[in-house]
Amino acid sequence: MVSMKDVARECGVSVATVSKALNDYSDVGEEKRREIKETARRMGYMPNLSARALKTKRTFNLGILFVDEAQSGLTHDYFSSIIESFKVTAEAKDYDITFVNCNVPRLGRSYYEHCRYRGLEGIVIACIDFYTPEAQQLIRSDLPVVTIDYVFDGRTSVASDNVRGMRELMEYICGMGHRKIAYIHGLDSSTTRDRLTSFYRVLSDYGIEPKDEYVRQAAYRDTEETERLSGELLDLSDRPTCIICPDDFSALGCIRAVQARGLRIPEDVSVVGYDGITLSQVIEPRLTTVRQDTQTIGRRAAEELISLIENPRTTFAEKILVPGELVPGASVKRLG
Repeated sequence: MVSMKDVARECGVSVATVSKALNDYSDVGEEKRREIKETARRMGYMPNLSARALKTKRTFNLGILFVDEAQSGLTHDYFSSIIESFKVTAEAKDYDITFVNCNVPRLGRSYYEHCRYRGLEGIVIACIDFYTPEAQQLIRSDLPVVTIDYVFDGRTSVASDNVRGMRELMEYICGMGHRKIAYIHGLDSSTTRDRLTSFYRVLSDYGIEPKDEYVRQAAYRDTEETERLSGELLDLSDRPTCIICPDDFSALGCIRAVQARGLRIPEDVSVVGYDGITLSQVIEPRLTTVRQDTQTIGRRAAEELISLIENPRTTFAEKILVPGELVPGASVKRLG
């Protein structure tokens, strides 16, 4: 393995000069710095990250803790897009990414202990049960933490503006003349609570009396449960004219329930999703949805986490809301 000493010998300079040149110190002239870097590249020199960590007391390593109940992992369109944006932003700032094993607590080590063992300088947390003892310990630890789609006092969070997104979606549906609107919402979380509250608030604003039988619950991305509940809604004697699904992916289950009864979308019943994944715009009819700005969410999460690490005394804990965008498709019929 080529060492820094080998590069120094080849260039006829000291090891200290090579170190300064490779780290872009200004007291090495530009021409000499370029020569040293080119020589190091030609000789195949690779910096020793362990040695750098010992010298700088830094690892430049960020963690991602992602636990998906649906076991869809990185095929989860929404979160995979956020993670990709987070990764691109972090790598542009010379940080590496490590995924934290979600099975760590079952192996006898806490998330916090594992993060320290891995030498992580900070961690972003998404899509987990935030109230498990292991998650609570990590969130309340001395490790810089940014949460996605969940708010904790004293911690920076980055979230899609679900209140605004659901309001815009509901106002569009009501503006199309619908008054019998059903909502199959996700399992309990801050995201679900924000969307559900916004759903009821818009009904109130339009003077629409909510019907308990129109509101059901299914896990996000659960097409089978959404299909079953959609079937129950469609079989009501006074069925809704529009069904809002937990997300775009689960809307496929609703579509199957509609088709199984020989009904058409949107002629007989309107169907709406949430997230704005690519799938929603390639199915027929194109789904009316809210496109969440996953690129901005991931980028801001990385920027905020790095700022917490590099500027701890001047970085505030913030609650950052990222607006989405209403995407009117062809799945909502205009009534009247």
